[in-house]
Amino acid sequence: MIFRLQGTKTLTMYQYNDTDQTLVDERVAQFRRQTEQFLKGEITDDQFRALRLRNGLYIQTHAPMLRIAVPYGLLSSRQLRKIAHIARHYDKNYCHFTTRQNIQFNWPKLEQVPDILAELADVQMHAIQTSGNCIRNTTADHLAGICIDEIEDPRPYCEIIRQWSTLHPEFDYLPRKFKIAVSGALHDRAATQFHDIGLHLVNNDAGETGFRVLVGGGLGRTPIIGQVIKPYLEKKHLLSYLEAILRIYNLFGRRDNKYKARIKILVKESGLDNFADLVEQEWLLTRDAQELSAERIQAMKMQFVAFDYDADAGQDHSFAQYQQDQPKFATWIRHNTVAHKMAGYRAVFLSLKAPDVPPGDMTDAQLDAVADLADRYSFGQLRTTHRQNLIFADVKQADLYPLWQQLDALKLATPNIGTATDIICCPGLDFCSLANASSIGIAKEINEALDDMDYLHDIGDVKINMSGCMNGCAHQSVGHIGILGVDKKGTEWYQLTLGGSSENEAAIGDRLGPAVAKHEVTQAITTILDVYVKQRLDGESFLDMVKRVGIDPFKEQVYATH
Repeated sequence: MIFRLQGTKTLTMYQYNDTDQTLVDERVAQFRRQTEQFLKGEITDDQFRALRLRNGLYIQTHAPMLRIAVPYGLLSSRQLRKIAHIARHYDKNYCHFTTRQNIQFNWPKLEQVPDILAELADVQMHAIQTSGNCIRNTTADHLAGICIDEIEDPRPYCEIIRQWSTLHPEFDYLPRKFKIAVSGALHDRAATQFHDIGLHLVNNDAGETGFRVLVGGGLGRTPIIGQVIKPYLEKKHLLSYLEAILRIYNLFGRRDNKYKARIKILVKESGLDNFADLVEQEWLLTRDAQELSAERIQAMKMQFVAFDYDADAGQDHSFAQYQQDQPKFATWIRHNTVAHKMAGYRAVFLSLKAPDVPPGDMTDAQLDAVADLADRYSFGQLRTTHRQNLIFADVKQADLYPLWQQLDALKLATPNIGTATDIICCPGLDFCSLANASSIGIAKEINEALDDMDYLHDIGDVKINMSGCMNGCAHQSVGHIGILGVDKKGTEWYQLTLGGSSENEAAIGDRLGPAVAKHEVTQAITTILDVYVKQRLDGESFLDMVKRVGIDPFKEQVYATH
């Protein structure tokens, strides 16, 4: 659907129809009744637990935590203003952006959660299936639709999957949570190889576009790289094949041990060939009953048509002049913007990694200001990323300089995208009841130790991921440098890994050695980076160097004083 925004601009994204809105409104009313029953003591903690989890509500260390779904990371300015309003009126004036492109509130009051969900429903948002043993929010490439290496925009298929999976009665109580990611580009920016199901849009030998299907990937306690179960799947069979995979998992996935209940364990223990045979047999029985018609696919594509771009935008010369005259602006352009498929436009990353801010957090004032900037400069839309930042996807080159000035004033223009201070970080012990160790404070220490931007930019692409427990919400297993908090007799320690990647050449990081004490983490990180700077070849990236030399040179220096 396309609707007008501020005169001539248009906003293209999926808009709820009457069925969508009715479902979400009725879900709010249902959960309101359930919450009232719980607060009156009419249902027990155990009975309420499953109900609240299906509505995105966790019980954390200090207060409930509410997770809001952001399907495939796409938000309108209107929705962002609603998030700002909720942060002000129901939380502590901020929200948190997650690695799965969602939004979390850490301080809502239980009795007010139904009111929050009702507010969200007013702007076509919800928290359905953002937790619990069900199909979670489908994620995608945060540059979908605009990147120059794209085969096809994956978002229409993400939306089709969202509609199919929402409250699917057969898959409402799976053995464990289930995550699907879709990529339509040559470069995998959606970590598809580490999802229960990963989908890649690919072309076959005849030039037709379909899906390569991966299965059995995942992180957490047992990180596993997904395997290709079907090299090419026709688009019309997308839902029937997904359903066959989920049906086999639902039948044979373990329910006696939550640590072995994920599909990755089932695939590993049964073997890919055996698992694929079971899926194929199931699929052959049902595939003709649920074909996606070409008309339905085309209708969904029309929800995501390109904006009405200015064909003359590439004729502007002020962009180059500002870069020449303003070195700080040029640095920001180099690190916080990327090429756009439309001449005269760029995608802009809003860094949520300022040195003195917990990674991924935004205040209500920033949220409102960014919504205004989205209206002014990016067709009223923005996107969430897998590294806890935001994106304006469609900014004219002529608008980049004034946009940079305003983002800088909001502390959202730190030129560190892809650098060592662009840290993925979970809440850790500060909020999470599952955590073994802190993470936010350590991220701040690392930021302070690496505050020299020239040094950061010289180091280049280094992805640091830090989790406070084995659940791995910050994906430490696939960080170029991974940091994992562990508990040793009530004391916080941290295991370090090197060489992980969630992109095309997926890899799980190798453990460096024994865990280091909390006060030693920052020194260990700076030591690792110094080894890289001293021993790298010309133009060699951090990840390439680790592949070339292994972890021993880093290990020797980090543990030299132990």
